[in-house]
Amino acid sequence: MQYSAEVQGMACVARGANHGAAPIPQEGAWTKVKEVKDVCGLTHGVGWCAPQQGACKLTLNVKNGIIEEALVETIGCSGMTHSAAMAAEILPGKTILEALNTDLVCDAINTAMRELFLQIVYGRSQTAFSEGGLPVGAGLEDLGKGLRSQIGTMYGTQAKGPRYLELAEGYVTSLGLDEDGEVIGYQFVHLGKMMEMIKKGTDANEAVKKATGQYGRYSEAARYLDPRHE
Repeated sequence: MQYSAEVQGMACVARGANHGAAPIPQEGAWTKVKEVKDVCGLTHGVGWCAPQQGACKLTLNVKNGIIEEALVETIGCSGMTHSAAMAAEILPGKTILEALNTDLVCDAINTAMRELFLQIVYGRSQTAFSEGGLPVGAGLEDLGKGLRSQIGTMYGTQAKGPRYLELAEGYVTSLGLDEDGEVIGYQFVHLGKMMEMIKKGTDANEAVKKATGQYGRYSEAARYLDPRHE
């Protein structure tokens, strides 16, 4: 250790207050985190790239400082999907400190990792007050049946109004409009359920019918339109 001449010439003064780390809530316990291995928790965070053309939602399940589970969801940029594929291989097995200082290929994913790191090490995880935390695999529960991200895609112009393209229920195939031309409901196909049925041997056309549903007062609409072609 090197000291400047000014410090070397100082007289020693005893330190009275030295209380150590303050306890933080982690998986139902109050923990004094002194090392990376003391960190636990499951949490979510969102990151964005410098041009802000894409975003990443990252979910990590950390046990004893090690990332045991990672869910990487991206939107807005085609290249991010390939970066997410690499990040899903890179993250599990690393400590959160290693992951923070690892190139996760896409800056939106790197930023999400930074935001999650802050949440976890400050005791702001989703499982801060859940005894024992959540088991590895809990991250998949966010995706629901068919394991697809919850995506909302809407488009609108002043000249032609709104178009619902995809909602939590699924891929929108038709909008129902009332006599005034306002949206009162929509028809959708739940792509996750449809693909599950097809994989189990159901005919594709039959699977589409079974996975089709509607929301709102769709059946009462005065007219219908395809939001992608009309």
